[in-house]
Amino acid sequence: MDVRQKIFGEFDFRGLNSSNFKEDSVREELITPLLNNLGYDSRNIVRSKQLQNPFVQIGTTKRPISQFPDYLLKIEDNFAWVLDAKAPNENIRTGKNVEQVYSYAIHPEIRTRYFALCNGRQFVLFRPEQEKPVLCFDLRDIDECWERLSSILSPDAFQFGKTITYNQLPEIERVRSKVFNYLDRPLLDEIPVRKQTSKRHFGVHGYFTKQSWNVVQEYIRNFSRLGDIVLDPFGGSGVTLVEALMTDRKGIHIDLNPMSVFIVDGLIAPIKIAELGEAFERVKKSYHAHYPKSKKEIKAALQKYPYPKGFQLPRGSDVHNVEELFTEEQLAHLAILKWSIKKEKQPNIQKTLLLMFSGLLNKVNLTYHSSAGRSDGRGNSSVFAYYRYRIAKKPAFVDIWTFFESRLKKVIAAKKEIEHKINEQTIKNAQVLKGTATDLQFIKSESIDYIYTDPPYGKKIPYLDLSTMWNAWLDLKVTERDYAEEAIEGGEHNKSKEDYGKLIKGSIEEMYRVLKFDRWMSFVFAHQDPALWYLIVYSAETAGFEYAGAVKQSNGQSSFKKRQHPFTVLQGQLIINFKKVRNPKAILKANLGMKIGDIIIQTIEGIIAKNHGATLEEINDELIIKGLELGFLDLMKQEYSDLTSLLTETFEYSGESQKFFIRENQKFKTHLDVRLKIRYYVLAMLRRAEHRKDYPTFDEIVFHIIPLLKNGITPEKQTVLSVLEDIGERIEPDKWRLRAKGQIRMFD
Repeated sequence: MDVRQKIFGEFDFRGLNSSNFKEDSVREELITPLLNNLGYDSRNIVRSKQLQNPFVQIGTTKRPISQFPDYLLKIEDNFAWVLDAKAPNENIRTGKNVEQVYSYAIHPEIRTRYFALCNGRQFVLFRPEQEKPVLCFDLRDIDECWERLSSILSPDAFQFGKTITYNQLPEIERVRSKVFNYLDRPLLDEIPVRKQTSKRHFGVHGYFTKQSWNVVQEYIRNFSRLGDIVLDPFGGSGVTLVEALMTDRKGIHIDLNPMSVFIVDGLIAPIKIAELGEAFERVKKSYHAHYPKSKKEIKAALQKYPYPKGFQLPRGSDVHNVEELFTEEQLAHLAILKWSIKKEKQPNIQKTLLLMFSGLLNKVNLTYHSSAGRSDGRGNSSVFAYYRYRIAKKPAFVDIWTFFESRLKKVIAAKKEIEHKINEQTIKNAQVLKGTATDLQFIKSESIDYIYTDPPYGKKIPYLDLSTMWNAWLDLKVTERDYAEEAIEGGEHNKSKEDYGKLIKGSIEEMYRVLKFDRWMSFVFAHQDPALWYLIVYSAETAGFEYAGAVKQSNGQSSFKKRQHPFTVLQGQLIINFKKVRNPKAILKANLGMKIGDIIIQTIEGIIAKNHGATLEEINDELIIKGLELGFLDLMKQEYSDLTSLLTETFEYSGESQKFFIRENQKFKTHLDVRLKIRYYVLAMLRRAEHRKDYPTFDEIVFHIIPLLKNGITPEKQTVLSVLEDIGERIEPDKWRLRAKGQIRMFD
């Protein structure tokens, strides 16, 4: 029996032409059996629920308008989709009917993932975020569309938003099965960062952002097997590719920035250390033989040896062209050094020497400044510290050859560290390509086993603009098309948020195409704007990915930018994990039961109470993860693009700890577990007492916290005492102080 006959029996679709076949007939004859076959029954079909229109009221008394959706399809306590029946002669593709059902789907009490209309002739399915239908077919042709329809709308096609509480949660147990099953891989806990312990990534060449090598390696090991192909289409400094090779996988590194491709290609190029040493001595001899010693000789050298001329720097730079970033002496010395290197004939040796030269550029320019209290060689260029070409107030001048020689030691250390895994025999497992993540046409569909990628974060770092100095010296070409395809916001080409969104969406669609089914994509992101997070998850879901969970991940010690802007720069990131499966489940939008502003305040207060103070990163991560899991990022992005003003106006900030706190003697604004509130207030009181060495009695503690508990909640003294005993210790018959660090019992 075919699907059509199974659902509709012997129903004659020619009957739709009768004037007697109206909307009620569509419901009973066609929609009811359709829903039953999808897996819905009276327990999860809500009929004609009354809703008040949140936007329109009538009359001078502002009476609300009531609306009644025909069908609300419910899974446990959440609405999954809404369906309205129409008469066979009504338009259900465009116009007022679609607008009406759309208003049901976005209603604060409903908030469904999909909405649909059926007039007996056609079934049309929409997502609230899209104008075009997700699916549209004639009911008489349901055989051809049934598999697709049920994969989207059956109860099994949805996953539930997770319940998040502010009690102490147990760590996720990590189980590595004896038989590797891609779909059963666990989400990883936060991994301690070990950035500087790897010579292959630390010290060879600076770049604007770098993932911690051990974090990337652990993700590769967790989500892929030996021999698998790992892709990073926003390759950056090459950590993903190198760690794929170091773990006996194959790797593909793609980046639009030719500087990125140059760095990675030079790092992994197999060489013989002895041959590099010999080439270094030849370069040394050539450099010193042509070294200019007077102003006249410097002028002559600038006439003879090529150096970058006329390469315009991005707006906001202190000077206009690349050559203005250097003194004439620096230009001459660098030009001679590069010329000496280019005489080397062996390609991989020349690549390696140029990698050393490029790394040296960071220290030899007028934006370079030494760090306070350190030697001249211990500093940084403004392009890495401030993300712009800013001439240093007191540039630090270093001896070029001394530091070129130090680069030799660092590169040799890196090459030795990787040579047992990356060598002449294994280099065939690596592909390093200049290209855009939005067009991976050279990669076959469903050929990649794992994707780990760290894309640009909106307008934070304009990579091509900031690479101008290096690309100019290295003769690396950047085209107008490269700038057009760069996924950033702002920059020299004034890209809008819409431009950025379109490029990120296109890249996710391409990643979906090339990834095999039943495989994973890990997407690293850090931003305060919920709209950008929503863009990523929405783009991934519409491409076909299933959201599997987000994990907080530190990226190491506090950066200079973070110390400069503690309220706006995030130190850390989230790693969002997606699966490519045949029938992806969409996240149900939870019925929140309160305004989005209250949800945000409750979330912030909850994480502050749980951790007794919370950093900007902890607050941002908690909000984003909660918004992801409960499906309200779309509401967050409408209300808040930056939490800075809300945080500074509502909470107290400590510059010393870089944490936000509930203001002293201020009540919690939202409902939280009373024990959690008691714990927070008692901790705060005992910590202040520790500074004053004036320890309170039990009664003093009770009298202090009772007025701070919202809505007159008065806990039993025994409840206060049990919390107090977890975090404090009695020092006199009736005096209390904070337990020593490490002895405070966890809240559960």
